[in-house]
Formats: sequence, structure tokens, C-alpha cells
Amino acid sequence: MLGLSPIFLTLTTIPGELLFMNAFRVTIVAVGVALVASVPGEAAESAPRGQLTQGVLNESRLYPGATHEYQVYVPPQFTGTTPAAVMVFQDGAWYAKADGAFRAPAVFDALIDAGAMPVTIAVFVNPGIVPPTRDGAKPQSIRSFEYDSLSDRYVRFLMEDLLPVALKDLNVSSDPAQRALCGMSSGGICAFTAAWQRPDRFGKVMSHIGSFTNIRGGDVYPALIRKTEPKPIRVYLEDASGDLDNLHGSWPLANQEMAAALEFMGYDVRFDYAEGFGHNGKHGAELFRDALTWLWRNEAHETAFDVSAPLGGDRALRRQLIPGAGWSVVADGLGFADASCTDAQGHFYFCDMKAPAVYRVSAADGARETLTTEAVSGLECGPDGRLYGCQGDKQRVIAIDTVSGRVDVIATGVAPNDLAINPDGFLYFTDTKAGEVKRVAIATGEVTVAAQGLAGPNGIALTRDGGTLAVSEYRGEHVWTFRVNPDGPLDAGMPTMTLRRGDGPEARGDGMAVDAADRYYVTSAVGIQIFDPTGRLSGVMATPEPAKPLTSCILAGPSHEYLYVTNGDMIFRRRLKID
Repeated sequence: MLGLSPIFLTLTTIPGELLFMNAFRVTIVAVGVALVASVPGEAAESAPRGQLTQGVLNESRLYPGATHEYQVYVPPQFTGTTPAAVMVFQDGAWYAKADGAFRAPAVFDALIDAGAMPVTIAVFVNPGIVPPTRDGAKPQSIRSFEYDSLSDRYVRFLMEDLLPVALKDLNVSSDPAQRALCGMSSGGICAFTAAWQRPDRFGKVMSHIGSFTNIRGGDVYPALIRKTEPKPIRVYLEDASGDLDNLHGSWPLANQEMAAALEFMGYDVRFDYAEGFGHNGKHGAELFRDALTWLWRNEAHETAFDVSAPLGGDRALRRQLIPGAGWSVVADGLGFADASCTDAQGHFYFCDMKAPAVYRVSAADGARETLTTEAVSGLECGPDGRLYGCQGDKQRVIAIDTVSGRVDVIATGVAPNDLAINPDGFLYFTDTKAGEVKRVAIATGEVTVAAQGLAGPNGIALTRDGGTLAVSEYRGEHVWTFRVNPDGPLDAGMPTMTLRRGDGPEARGDGMAVDAADRYYVTSAVGIQIFDPTGRLSGVMATPEPAKPLTSCILAGPSHEYLYVTNGDMIFRRRLKID
């Protein structure tokens, strides 16, 4: 269902569906669906029946003023001693309806009794309704706002508002592989978005006739999937050729694009598609029992995909990922890690800004030693073997001798954030507050403005030949590139890379690195974004610890094939294929 908001207390006809709504309930009845017991797969009459209870959530921090009705199904096999699996249904009244198309409680009874799915508690939640506050006003549904938006607001609503109340005193699993989401139409994309945003909380998705179209930007998902590190989500999709085709897009084509993208990235995905039907639950209901069995099966899935390059310039992220090579911890228990860099031997350098101290981690054995007790926000190994660092609080740029630890001041009266060093003897640093890139002549300490007008310039990196300087925006959404002239000036500045943003207007571009293939790596609000040498986004790698700030990155270690990232009070590394 489209879920266009506001929807008021009226009877609204939508292709293939009828929507009836009052201030507290949304009930959807699919036109033309035979509401008989045989539709969901003939739930066994002999199976013991679970208990279905009603509830109302009147307070929500995420959706202020909205009321949500819900139902909770508890199977008879649940004893409370062993954590149960959980499945949350959007547009819950439709799925839970005893004489409806899906009759989920009855199907759960049969499948759990047969051992075809684990002991599972189901929560059936209806879209939020904002009741009127004065005479003559009408209640408003926020279904489209909840379901079609691509932010993490709805999954936070589930985690922070609804489930703590609905599942109170029920022993349920915290394992994402034992937690599923389901929905139809806008509820289908909602289920996917919730898992996409928080795969650490929900690892299974069931989408019927999902609205992966441009209602509120959902048509971007196939492209996002192809350029994002695969997430540990099992996905079931269902649609049919007779589904909607309107101003928002084509539902059949959108679901086919979703299935193709998930398959391309090696997801555990199943797509059931049929000719005919319409924008209703008939086809999904016919397959419901079998789909649940597939979704909850115990079979383990290993991500695998074709890494060949159909085009010569293809730099797809999946070509860099090594199966089984995830993040490993380099250091933890730090105050705040930042300022990562490397040298020709692949040694890894970083700063714990709260210690404070600058450390070197050996490329050979991982041994860590302290070089100096200075705090720096940016660090770079210069051609003379010294480390150059930014000290915004002391308004200076310094050089650190890696043998003696001696600190020399290169420039004063400046506000540096991060830096890059040209082999011709020039140092460039970002002045985030001023929106400028400044150039320092290392020999004389002379400081000049090299570029202006950037939205919070932060990370900065040079290509291997020293001919291109790249600068990330923290308060904007771009990475700018500049041509570096032999005598130091910058020109030809252009916003050649567009950063993927999170929920806010800022991409929060931070630390930058360039690998041996001239890919650009940028830490950001959504993870490590990787661009090919032409500035096209190749993919996004997930932040190892999403709740902690991701500040800098560098390619270091043996052969410089390990991506190191500073992530709050921790440092991680991960081996990549650098072709």
C-alpha cells in the first residue's frame, strides 16, 4: 500500500485494496483474496494454539503524540526458560486477522508444532495514528512517514519504544539471527530499512509486494546495496507482474532490481515472482508458510559472488573484500584514537589524544612503542622520515623525529586539523573552521591560503604521484580535488566525489587515505567510503563499532594491504585486495 500521509477518517480506495481507518486502528482487506483457511498453507487443525493479546502504546519518543495498537502472539511451546525468537509484523492487524489472508498466528502454530521454525513470539503492530486534539479535526495516519522513510527512526521506535513494552517479562533472544521483520507494500520496505539500518538487531526480512519505489526515496536501495559491504541479513522478497505502476515507479521492476542487487552482492536472498495478481496479499499469502520455513531454516549462508570485471574500469567494492577477512582489533582501551598514518615500511602510526601520545605499531610483529607524548589530530610521514602533526589547540604544525622523539615547530599561529605532504617540500593542512586549505613551505614556515569556500574541510590526502590533492568536507557532502602545481599552488578545484550521507545534511567526511591503485578512502557518518581514481563511488564499508566515532584511516602493514581505522577508543584493521 502506498501509505500516503495524511490519511483521514474516510474510506479510501487504493488499487487492489480497501483501507478502513479510525483513530486507533488500521485494518486492510485485500480485494479479491479468498479469505479461507487454505490460503496460508492449511495450518494443521491439531496444532496447539498460541495466545494472542492486545495492547496500545500511547507514548512514543520517536513519534510524539502517536498511538500504536499492537498484538503479541506467544506460542504454547514457550516456557520462558529458553529465549524465544521474535518476528515483528508491520500493518500487524492484517497479518494477525483470524479470517484474513495470512492468518499468521495459525500458521505459526502449525510451523512451530512441526519444528519447521523455532519457538517464535510475534508482535503485530499497526501504523501510528495521531488523534485529533480539537473538535472537527481528523485523526492522521503517519504510516508513510514511518514506513517509507529511509532513516533509522522506525527501527529505533521498535527498539526503544515498542518492544520494551510489548515484550516486557518475555524472555526473547538478542541474537539478530533470531529476530525477523515482515511487512507488505510500504511495510515491506519498512521491514528492510529497519534491518538495513540495524543488522545487529534484526537479521531476517520478509517483504511482500515491497514499495522499493520513489515514495520517499526507496528506489535508491538497489544502487546502495551494490555499493555497500554485504550486511548479515537474510531477505525474502515476493511480488508479481500485476503489481502497481504509477507516479512513484513500477513495483514489479523495483522488486526485480532489489533481488538482482542482493544476488549480485552475495546475500542469502529468495525472490518469489509470479505473473498476474495485483497490489494485494494473495500471492504472498499462498506462499506464506513455505516462505517462513525458508526464512527460519538453520542452513548457514556463505557470501559468495563473481569478482570478475565486465568493464576495464570496474572497481567494485566486492573485488576488494576477502571472504572471512573481517575486522580485527589492533588496540583498545584508548582515550581517543586519531591521526593514523604509515611509512614506506608499512609501520602504522597513530595518536591517543587523551593519553596523550603518538605510537608506532610494527608492520612485522605488531609491537607498539611510544614516540612522543604529544597530542595531534593529523599525522603524516614526510620525505625526510619525520612525522608531521597538527596541533590545533597549540596553534601549530610540528615535526617529530621518529628516533629521538624530538619535536620541532614548523608553523605557528594556525588552526590545523589534518595534513598531507607534497614531495616538493610543501605541506597542506585543513582549517576546518575557516573553510580553507592552507599551504606551508616546510623550509621557511611561510603559510598561505591555497583554497577557500569548502564546507568544513577535514580529511586531506595526496595521490601517489603528488599531482592531485583531495579534501573531504565534514559539514558538506563532497570530496574536492585540486591540481597541485610544481611550485605549490592549487588550482582546478572541483567537488568531484559525492559522499553518501546518513540521516542528517552533513556527510561528516573525516580522515582520508589513498591506496596503491589510487582509490580514495574517506571515513564518514555511514562508514568508510571508497572512490575509484575517477571519483566514482565504489562502495561503503561498515564502521567496525557503529556507536563510536570513525575518525581516520590508512593503508599500512605488510605490502600496505591492511586498512587501519581509528574508531573511538579502538583501532581495527582489515586485509583487502589492492589490485
